[in-house]
Amino acid sequence: MSTRKNTPDEGSSRPEAGGGLVIVDKPSGFTSHDVVAKMRGIAKTRRVGHAGTLDPMATGVLVLGVERATKLLGHLALTEKEYLGTIRLGQTTITDDAEGEITASVDASKVTREQIDAGVAELTGAIMQVPSKVSAIKIDGKRSYARVRGGEEFEIPARPVTVSSFQVYDVREAVAEDGTPVVDLVVSVVCSSGTYIRALARDLGAGLGVGGHLTALRRTRVGPYKLDRARTLDQLQEELTVMPVADAAAAAFPRWDVDEKRARLLLNGVRLEMPEYPEGPVAVYGPDGRLLALVEAQRGKAKSLAVFG
Repeated sequence: MSTRKNTPDEGSSRPEAGGGLVIVDKPSGFTSHDVVAKMRGIAKTRRVGHAGTLDPMATGVLVLGVERATKLLGHLALTEKEYLGTIRLGQTTITDDAEGEITASVDASKVTREQIDAGVAELTGAIMQVPSKVSAIKIDGKRSYARVRGGEEFEIPARPVTVSSFQVYDVREAVAEDGTPVVDLVVSVVCSSGTYIRALARDLGAGLGVGGHLTALRRTRVGPYKLDRARTLDQLQEELTVMPVADAAAAAFPRWDVDEKRARLLLNGVRLEMPEYPEGPVAVYGPDGRLLALVEAQRGKAKSLAVFG
């Protein structure tokens, strides 16, 4: 990663030419848009975006793109994600997490570990999931959370997601503020893009007959970018740490190195024949190691997804 110290000198905190990724450890209470706004000030550029939203309550890895690296974000948002969280069995909330009003409380003290494990198994693998109603999902062009606030009655269709791993590390009996015996589960989840962890909490509790919601969530990985690479906003204010766009693409996508002639043809829009790669974007590099483009195979030829040149 390249680093730049923030000093009063003009442009000293700007990322290097071409931009790159900034891996942020998002604080609780901030929306993803709040973090983007903060980064625009730190990096002194309007060209900042994020790959994949984190709810305000959640903390952890939020991948930001600065300058040209914003072209990577839509493709990075589709990669696998990993979380650590706490699920409370025995209480249901309107938002499926601790930020929403409690709508039901049920004694969960009789739920056994065997029942919990069976419920988790039902929610592992390729499943159909109904996203939380208080979410940014659009229903007929309108955000779901806006419909909830407007008092509308509506249903969100289930959609396919993949939960590669759903593990329970600890089971703790507790008593909620209203006196209800509850059970707190410390869990880890590895899942596909678009999976709602609070919906997993809701569905696990519903399946066990006691209700459930998410009380804490920390994202520990987005694709290849892990928490150990992340920096807090305060740390980034002190020292802006940027992963150059060429390194960021190499970490996330298969690499295809081409010679000067092929590089020229590719940048001029010629669809080159390409080697076989796994399905998905491939990062193309010129002989000087410069990132040229993201491409995907279409009938054996390279179709450009984003050109960096």
